[in-house]
Amino acid sequence: MDFEAVIGLEVHVELSTKTKIYCGCSTEFGGKPNSHVCPICMALPGSLPQLNKAVVEYGMKAGLSLNCSINQLCRMDRKNYFYPDCPKNYQITQDEIPLCHDGYIDIETSKGIVKRIGVQRIHIEEDAGKLLHTAVGTLVDYNRAGVPLIEIVSNPDMRTPEEATLYLTKLRSILSSIGVSDCKMEEGSLRCDANISVRPKGSDKLGVRAEIKNMNSFKALEKALVYEFNRQVTAVEKGEKLTVETRRWNEEKSETAVMRSKEMANDYRYFPEGDLVTINISDEWLNSVKATIPELPHEKAERFIKEYGIPKYDAMVLTLSTEMADFYDEASKLSKDPKAASNWMMGDVSRLLNENNLTVADLKFKPADLAELIQLINAGIISNAIGKQVVEEMFKTGKSPKAIVDEKGLVLNNDEDELLEIVNKALDSSPESIEKYKSGRGRATGYIVGLVMKETKGKANPQLVNKLVNQEIAKR
Repeated sequence: MDFEAVIGLEVHVELSTKTKIYCGCSTEFGGKPNSHVCPICMALPGSLPQLNKAVVEYGMKAGLSLNCSINQLCRMDRKNYFYPDCPKNYQITQDEIPLCHDGYIDIETSKGIVKRIGVQRIHIEEDAGKLLHTAVGTLVDYNRAGVPLIEIVSNPDMRTPEEATLYLTKLRSILSSIGVSDCKMEEGSLRCDANISVRPKGSDKLGVRAEIKNMNSFKALEKALVYEFNRQVTAVEKGEKLTVETRRWNEEKSETAVMRSKEMANDYRYFPEGDLVTINISDEWLNSVKATIPELPHEKAERFIKEYGIPKYDAMVLTLSTEMADFYDEASKLSKDPKAASNWMMGDVSRLLNENNLTVADLKFKPADLAELIQLINAGIISNAIGKQVVEEMFKTGKSPKAIVDEKGLVLNNDEDELLEIVNKALDSSPESIEKYKSGRGRATGYIVGLVMKETKGKANPQLVNKLVNQEIAKR
């Protein structure tokens, strides 16, 4: 029997507001433990929360970007649970009336199939503190308590780990581009819980689901879903009973493990938060938030394809981050060679960033510098090979391409008389290459070109050398 997975994701996103959701404490990552706290986020007696207006606006902005409808009249609720990282013994969140509902994200699989993944709801809530497990015991850092979150809950529309990864990748790209979160998974500002069950292919009946908590990388998410799918299929085939449970991913063992039985909604005893007023969103407020939404990554990709004529793959890669897309956009316009700009951004520039664990925002040179490099190559002043040397120096120093070329004497040799002499010497030293060429093996000229480039230390104009080689061979 063939089985399929039924997958839904719950994504927690820390918002990039300067202060927490119910108080004025800083949301800055890091800091001395328990230094970004106050009576409100520590839930001391007599303290009262006040909802941060920016949190509601960021939530609306995310919802509108994900094609959601906005509940213009909604409220906050209490979700009751006891855990050491929850200072109030309850979390202020949204239950029955979330801020956003019924949206979607379109993804495209590796097979070219476009699939729509429903976004069931987006609600705003507060984060909990952080537990630090040490040799002497468990410590609690409440700096993160009260940091604003949105929880984005998908419909169970994904059927493969690939689809789940594509959905999360596009979600992160959109949220980052609209500026509501930095989406740094390594710092916990984007975390994902995955719900998965299995069923026979063709069946409409849902299986028994397991929730895998706190996935903090795309690789971990995909590996965990693959493992969990196989585990559940094996259990069903053996006739074992599956139970609704919460599991964690063990990276070292590459397996999931049981944490606890899964809580149901009634376990949390939700009820309206009495210390906060109803959220009433006017049409004017909603429209003002709509006006702040920039061009989204998939819209930008479509424009790049249409405006610059680059391949779809290039456009998708270049729009994975706002910084990369904006850098490429400007470099393309200035260089008037969009494909060359794409090749440099996806090739040497990305390689240098990855090798040094940096982002486009860390680059020392500007789009105008990359455009200048492309223009130097297109004008025949330097070769593409020399361009690779130049971009390395640009990356290290931030100097302009022209300054580097002048400083290092990298201008191509375009002296036809001088190059003609070198070409003829190379041909004299390799008569067999001439014979191979005349017998139909056109690639034989490559050896001669290589000799000339070696003799000129790579400074000969490759196009001119090729022309002269072919010209002189024809005379012999």
